[in-house]
Amino acid sequence: MSEIKNTAPETPDTISAARLAANRENAKKSCGPVTPEGKAKSRLNAVKCGLTGNTVLFANDDHVRYYAHIESYETQFQPVGPEESALVQSIADTRWRLNHIPGLELAILATGSLEFVADNPSYAEPEAQTALEMHVRRLHEKELRNLQLQENRLVRRRERETAELQRLQCARKAREEETLAEAAKAALLAQHRKQPLSKIPGVGFDFSKDRFAAYLRRLTPAQQEKFLKEALTEAVEMRQTKEAAA
Repeated sequence: MSEIKNTAPETPDTISAARLAANRENAKKSCGPVTPEGKAKSRLNAVKCGLTGNTVLFANDDHVRYYAHIESYETQFQPVGPEESALVQSIADTRWRLNHIPGLELAILATGSLEFVADNPSYAEPEAQTALEMHVRRLHEKELRNLQLQENRLVRRRERETAELQRLQCARKAREEETLAEAAKAALLAQHRKQPLSKIPGVGFDFSKDRFAAYLRRLTPAQQEKFLKEALTEAVEMRQTKEAAA
């Protein structure tokens, strides 16, 4: 019978001290960052010019302007619910990134110009500015083209998300209008029958009492008459349905 070799993994007791030390050094090199600073820096490795990814980059005190920027979008769109709020946040972030593209392009051109003039001093003359920009744009064509691609991508994303937000808000407002109309019919019917205005559907749940009162005040006499006729007709139909079922 052939000899069976022991294939159990080596342990710190069976491995040599030199090999154990080497393994520990290799582990340090292969693992990711362990400090909070290192982890944060690693998380930003995939971000290109702050135009991609989920992280918004700030320079100096930009975070103050950023929060004011977000607040202005929330004021403009007045989102309701998590879906609308998420879309408004994304639209605002997209516009924030788009606003930074011109500055990034200028930075590429300015840095490239300084580097090119350092190697070619003759291009520092005013009459050579056009030629200088042409050379810099040619040298940094890849970076500038990437900015243009990112800009086009962000514009398409903003347009798509704005359209989706408008769709959601139109549908929500239509539902709200329908609920308010049903509540108004119930209130006008109760008033016509000289019944107390209690337990009006939707009031206090779908919308506040103040909002409902404001809605009633906006109704014209013609609208009130129309709603009352509909409520009376529906009440008759409901009574007939109950009598038929009995």
